[in-house]
Amino acid sequence: MGILNVTPDSFFDGGKAATRSDAVDAALRMVAEGADLIDVGGESSRPGAEPISEQQEMDRVLPVVEAVRRRSGVELSVDTTKAGVASEAIALGATMVNDISAMRMDPDMKSVVAETGVFVVLMHMLGTPQTMQTGPAYRDVVEDVRRFLADRRTAAVAGGIRGDRILIDPGIGFGKRLEDNLALLRNLRRIAELGPPVVVGLSRKSFLGRILDLPASERLEATIAANTAAILRGAEIIRVHDVVEGRRTADIAYRLRNHED
Repeated sequence: MGILNVTPDSFFDGGKAATRSDAVDAALRMVAEGADLIDVGGESSRPGAEPISEQQEMDRVLPVVEAVRRRSGVELSVDTTKAGVASEAIALGATMVNDISAMRMDPDMKSVVAETGVFVVLMHMLGTPQTMQTGPAYRDVVEDVRRFLADRRTAAVAGGIRGDRILIDPGIGFGKRLEDNLALLRNLRRIAELGPPVVVGLSRKSFLGRILDLPASERLEATIAANTAAILRGAEIIRVHDVVEGRRTADIAYRLRNHED
């Protein structure tokens, strides 16, 4: 899954796709580099990020979804917590909603996903991007996240969403300390045992920088290592900024995992 942030303030690539033309070029480049999905996001979810209005998000996301759909048949995901944004993006060709709130922030999201039949990624996050890194604490992070994702899947099915349309994401970096992120990665099989395909977003994240004392611009090798570990432990989709390296990582790690199994 290639990350396409049409935002001015995302932690690594904010402002890089400042115009619709830049964003479309970036999407097509990621497709050529081997992305199976493109995840288009118009609102930053970095720690401390301020929310934007639904109209602002639509203005950023919808022209890009429409333009990419005209130029490519790649699967498109919309990274949003807002049902209105999701609905309009789906009408323009998006086939997946990547909701960092696991459909908790907007009560209408479940009906949008259920009625359109698209895929949905349910992610674990403590609080909101504004509050998630303010003293996060768990009794047992793996079990707490596992229970949350199981509950959200149950709620999604109860809301009319087909079970085979649900994916789950442990939310690495979203309300997690360094030790929490590492525990989730080490025990990712416990999350995968829930059944739905597991999505992980590890690309250039700050916990990798804390281990190596490196800025985001120098965390590529760390991302490759973390993604390899995640795939070997059951991840089905890796969400990346660097598609060439991510594609090669996935191709090798999946072959190793399949041989193990």
